[in-house]
Amino acid sequence: MKLSERVKTAVLAAGLALAGISAVMAPSAAYASPATDQVRRGLSATGLGSGAGSLQLQDKVKNIINTILYVVGILSVVVVIYGGVQYTISTGDQSKVTSAKNTIIYGLVGLAISILAYAIVNFVVTKLGS
Repeated sequence: MKLSERVKTAVLAAGLALAGISAVMAPSAAYASPATDQVRRGLSATGLGSGAGSLQLQDKVKNIINTILYVVGILSVVVVIYGGVQYTISTGDQSKVTSAKNTIIYGLVGLAISILAYAIVNFVVTKLGS
């Protein structure tokens, strides 16, 4: 197995491990027991019970888009790391150095776009919700 293939395999394994760790560390939903009639009446009387327990369409769309952007952000970081490894093992070969620098730049651009997209999505959904 060539060195570049080993590096690709190592970067892929590190990316998958990072994604797996991120999935495990992500907060999970709490499954509470259903509210009693007395609690429901109290929430309805205060106005807090309207739509409680169900996400609105905007929240669902926001969650889906944020998850996609989260994955894109992780992939961008993995691409930057891969570019750094390429740069390190380029051994001064100018074409490999240029390729590694381009990989790092593309990874950073992807990361910046995913951060801006996350901010824009959250801004738009917040403004639409109010």
